[in-house]
Amino acid sequence: MINNIIDIKNNNKDFPYYNKNPYISKIGWLILLLSVLISLICYFVISDYSEILGSIFFCGIMLIPLLYFSNWNLNLLFNKPTKNELKLAFLMFISYIIYALIMYQLLDLFGLTSPSTDLLSVTWESVLGLIFSMMGEELLKFIPLMFLLRFFYQFSERKDVSLVFASIIVLTTFGLLHYNFQGYLIEPILIQGFGSIFELYGYVKTKNLIVPYLSHLFTDAFIMIIMLLGL
Repeated sequence: MINNIIDIKNNNKDFPYYNKNPYISKIGWLILLLSVLISLICYFVISDYSEILGSIFFCGIMLIPLLYFSNWNLNLLFNKPTKNELKLAFLMFISYIIYALIMYQLLDLFGLTSPSTDLLSVTWESVLGLIFSMMGEELLKFIPLMFLLRFFYQFSERKDVSLVFASIIVLTTFGLLHYNFQGYLIEPILIQGFGSIFELYGYVKTKNLIVPYLSHLFTDAFIMIIMLLGL
């Protein structure tokens, strides 16, 4: 049942790392998880001076050690997207926009939304920085997802079940990272957190990080440009 929903069997390419494919030691995983934390800190510090530079460091600090522990095999992470994969990325972008609009309406109906202050911080430099920061956000989800998939798989030996538990934790955490300590906590968890299920599906379907990256890039670029144009 779960396999049918997430469509794992439709792609012969497997998830990397979780089943020693390739093997990453405990020290290696520690370094990768620390890179996630360090990249976030660097992003917030450096972005005060340059959003583009902050985005580059945010992405690079995670990407370089991940490639190192992948034996510099780019195909474990990225592949040139096919025409169908590009269509899927665009479909996931549209799906997220529809989901977010519906969810905002439902949260607003119950008085669970907070006034947005994002417009004050959005610039054209922010839009350009998305080229790097969106890959950074995908790696921010991908590294813990693969670690948790490996962790749960060791006990269950069920890839599908392990993926479900790992996904719930990662999506919830990703939503919490968007909480600005104003308004209701449920809003970022449902909008940015579980809204990322569309990008996650894009990766699960293709095992190609370019697909969720493009979907995420389309989404944030679209929203930021709309805000900048005051539409």
